[in-house]
Amino acid sequence: MVNKDVYYRGIRARLPRVLDRIAAAAERSGRDPAEVRIVAVTKGHAACAVEAVAEAGLRDIGENRVDELERKRAVLNDLAVNWHMIGHVQRRKAGPAARLAGLVHSVDSLRLAEKLSRLGEAEGRRVTVLVQLNVSGEATKGGFPEAEGLDAVATVAALGGLRVLGLMTMAPFVADEAVLRSTFRKTRAVMEAAAGTPGVEGRELSMGMSNDYEIAVEEGSTMVRLGTTLLGERPG
Repeated sequence: MVNKDVYYRGIRARLPRVLDRIAAAAERSGRDPAEVRIVAVTKGHAACAVEAVAEAGLRDIGENRVDELERKRAVLNDLAVNWHMIGHVQRRKAGPAARLAGLVHSVDSLRLAEKLSRLGEAEGRRVTVLVQLNVSGEATKGGFPEAEGLDAVATVAALGGLRVLGLMTMAPFVADEAVLRSTFRKTRAVMEAAAGTPGVEGRELSMGMSNDYEIAVEEGSTMVRLGTTLLGERPG
């Protein structure tokens, strides 16, 4: 069993290198490294991993599954962190996702957006979300196709129970830098085109994971979702 101290030592060992790489990538593209937030992905790790992440100075925690987010929040509700839902959300799980996560990255369909909006309106608030694009066209990935991206953002942003802060995408899991760069660049282009759309309140771009975050930062990412590169491999 991996305990909090083991997680903490591992994160403290890895984090400086990650921050250096983010800073270098940002500087290569003429950006301020402070514009980029790390969302530490704790999927498959024990709740003590979240505590270790927080003790290391990171405050944004990403979970892929609503059930796992619910379990961790139940035991860590007093921990001063920002919870992100970054995985696919089934409509039947929309309620817990909206209640437990401060930001839902993965609004990948109009039906899900409408469900989240109804939940927000029923509670007299707006659920904060990102619209997910599937730029690569891979069948295994969720999200609106690139060609529909601008219309999708406008439609979702018009829903009264939502706050749209920007976009999220997942690049193909390949080593081809040109493919990765193209995916992120196209997502950024949709965000730039949508910047003046009524109801779009920010220009957040959730792009980049452990294998491609430096390229994502070069192409404009404001949030990188890092799991293995921060916490190591998930326990077997």
